[in-house]
Amino acid sequence: MVFVQSYCEADSSISQTWVDNGISPCFYFTLVPTILLSLSFFLGTIHCLCYQKYGTQMEPKFIPRSRLYGLQQIIHVLLLIQFLGGMIWQVVSAKELPGYVMLYGCFSILGWAWAMALLRVERRRVLVSDRTRGHSTVLLLFWAVAFSAENLAFISWFSPHWWWGVENNQQQVQLFLWLMRYFGTGLLFFIGLKAPGLPRRPYMLLINEDERDVENGGQSLLGRSEENRSTWQGFWKKVRLLVPYMWPQGSKLLQLLVLFCLGMLGVERVVNVFVPIYSKKIVDKLTDGSSWHTLALIVCIYVLLKVMQGGGAGSSGFISNMRSFFWIRVQQYTNRLVQVNLFAHLHSLSLRWHLGRKTGEVLRSIDRGTSSINSLLGYIVFSIFPTIIDIVIAIIYFITYFNAWFETLIVVNLCTFTIIITEWRTKYRRQMNQMDNAAKSKAVDSLLNFETVKYYNAESYEISRFEGAILKYQASEWKTQASLALLNQTQNFIIGSGLLAGSLLCAYFVTEGKFQVGDYVLFGTYIIQLYIPLNWFGTYYRAIQTSFIDMENMFQLFEEGQEVKDEVNAGNLLFNMGKVEFENVYFSYRNGLILKDVSFTVLPGQTVALVGPSGSGKSTIIRLLFRFYDVQGGCIRIDGQDISKVKQTSLRSHIGVVPQDTVLFNDTIRDNIRYGRVSASDQEVEEAAIAADIHSKILNFADGYDTQVGERGLKLSGGEKQRVAIARTILKAPQIILLDEATSALDTQTERNIQASLARVCANRTTVVVAHRLSTIIGADQILVICEGRIAERGRHEELLDKGGLYADMWLKQQQAHDSDSSSDTEAKDRESEKLQPPSTSSGLADLYP
Repeated sequence: MVFVQSYCEADSSISQTWVDNGISPCFYFTLVPTILLSLSFFLGTIHCLCYQKYGTQMEPKFIPRSRLYGLQQIIHVLLLIQFLGGMIWQVVSAKELPGYVMLYGCFSILGWAWAMALLRVERRRVLVSDRTRGHSTVLLLFWAVAFSAENLAFISWFSPHWWWGVENNQQQVQLFLWLMRYFGTGLLFFIGLKAPGLPRRPYMLLINEDERDVENGGQSLLGRSEENRSTWQGFWKKVRLLVPYMWPQGSKLLQLLVLFCLGMLGVERVVNVFVPIYSKKIVDKLTDGSSWHTLALIVCIYVLLKVMQGGGAGSSGFISNMRSFFWIRVQQYTNRLVQVNLFAHLHSLSLRWHLGRKTGEVLRSIDRGTSSINSLLGYIVFSIFPTIIDIVIAIIYFITYFNAWFETLIVVNLCTFTIIITEWRTKYRRQMNQMDNAAKSKAVDSLLNFETVKYYNAESYEISRFEGAILKYQASEWKTQASLALLNQTQNFIIGSGLLAGSLLCAYFVTEGKFQVGDYVLFGTYIIQLYIPLNWFGTYYRAIQTSFIDMENMFQLFEEGQEVKDEVNAGNLLFNMGKVEFENVYFSYRNGLILKDVSFTVLPGQTVALVGPSGSGKSTIIRLLFRFYDVQGGCIRIDGQDISKVKQTSLRSHIGVVPQDTVLFNDTIRDNIRYGRVSASDQEVEEAAIAADIHSKILNFADGYDTQVGERGLKLSGGEKQRVAIARTILKAPQIILLDEATSALDTQTERNIQASLARVCANRTTVVVAHRLSTIIGADQILVICEGRIAERGRHEELLDKGGLYADMWLKQQQAHDSDSSSDTEAKDRESEKLQPPSTSSGLADLYP
């Protein structure tokens, strides 16, 4: 028969917390299930009620299949079986059964069953207003507390009332059951951080928008929604990306500096170990009456170690300051290399990407990412690794000289809760960055379009938009700072609890004669020295996570693939005569073909004009020839060489482009013209300006060639900007000229002047012209009429007029519009002349004398 004689064993009471070098089993197995049941039942009930009242049933197609979720359920079931089986085994094997054993088994079964129910509710229902991904705080807290509670058993390592001795079958079974609980709760906690079985994106985005809307809205720079993705996802990939920037390739001096700084890091760790030891020696020598010379030597060594260590575990010591001094050059190298590589990578991306980018967001992401990379490397190398080493050394030292399992538990709890809260507040930091990007993007976009704002008196609208973006940013900033304050308070509470418990335990051993006073000093010094980096460990964790968040957009920019790439063995273009061939070319930007089976040939020295309605594919042909995009069918050849098989730089060095919308750098006219060939002399620049018929105009400016053209060249007129572009192309001296409606936005007289300049540029060069005004391409050797992505007609001007097709119709309409404008101008001039002409004499006399 099994009798429940009392709640605790006969020789113990629930009021006794510490018994025989360990926690009282009665106290422990009462406290733990009570806390767990309270968490799961009370908080879980509120959680379930919220999900039932404010949540909605998830559609099965949006619930991902996950083996890890299945593992979560299996672990829960095994833990329930373990609690039930353990209780049954206690009943069968024990002759008398304490009441706390029954309470532990029943409460644990209820708590874990309710936690399993919460897990199933989260998988099937979702809050309508929920914008996060992952398990609820209730479940994560439950698993964390359960795992911490199992670690609490280590405190009783030397207690005979626990199962560590494994002296009989009962202790062996209890140890086996504890191992099941320990690994089960640990797995649940760490798997729970990944949150398998739940949608990877906010559920409301999945049901309210199709995939294209998700990709184009509420996203990062690369179109991937990752508001709630863990920053540690792809950690090693990010580290591999950063490692090459840490090791200065090609500089022996910088490499020696890196090794030297790492060596000083090791010296710091040794100093941190000896400072508490010499503090203990000083106290021991003072209490046992040692000689002055011995005491003075120990004090001098202690002070020397403190000077090297600095105040607060190396925060401002001699070694730390020297290491920071030598690391400056390495840090500058890293910063420079990252920025240069990223800048080069952005220039290597396709035109498609640049047409869709948001300049303000890109610039802000680059600025934030490059500034955070140095702090990230510094935190990882000089903060995280040293702190981990200090913690490991301290734990080994405590276990050797003290009963320090309690301090080990405090370390585990502090790290656990730091990770939970930091992961929870990740979304707020990421939202803050997104709001910051949006505010800066609006500001840059508004300033770039300053004239448009003025045209429509929209200053107040732009200001209100910018203010609204700042308010959204500040709302996210408040959440970030408030969650940081919560994290700091949690850390302080855990550290304070550990310090109080450890100090009381150590003081108790001193009063019992087991420790000397110096041992208490050693404990106090070492525990404070441990808790300083341990407290900073949370700060380092947050800082690294923040740096990863700040660098996410920069990583995305690095990961953005090049759409147009040179082949591995691509050679240079061997230019001969300049023959251009399009053979059965097909191309589309996204959906729907833009060019369909386009074939034509431009012989060396010929001029081919492309005409047709807007959107027919004329400018696309120019972009394909310049290889802004690669064709999706057919091929383009220059002198018989497929341009996709040659290097892009070689191809583009033989091609000059005069675009429709010329954008100049905010620099001098001289430097803007010299951009065609940066090695050109001032004389060559002026000769190019003369050939473009803008030299005399430049000389009329107050600063001449040193005149600043302003943002995007807005200080110059349209004709002046076009002439600068032509001068730039003349200076480049290309063999193939591409003119993309270079004069369509200019008045007739300016157009005629620029046409004369263009004629001089294109003489004896292969030329492809996209024209809007047909009068400008009458003399072309061949005219191609593009309609709906196909060549509808081809021939010379006269031939196409004789056909009476699309070209003839376009010509007739433009002539009628020109005649209408001319007659309107003539009538206006006649009316103006009549107003100015004096009345005739005869007419006046007739009026006077009827």
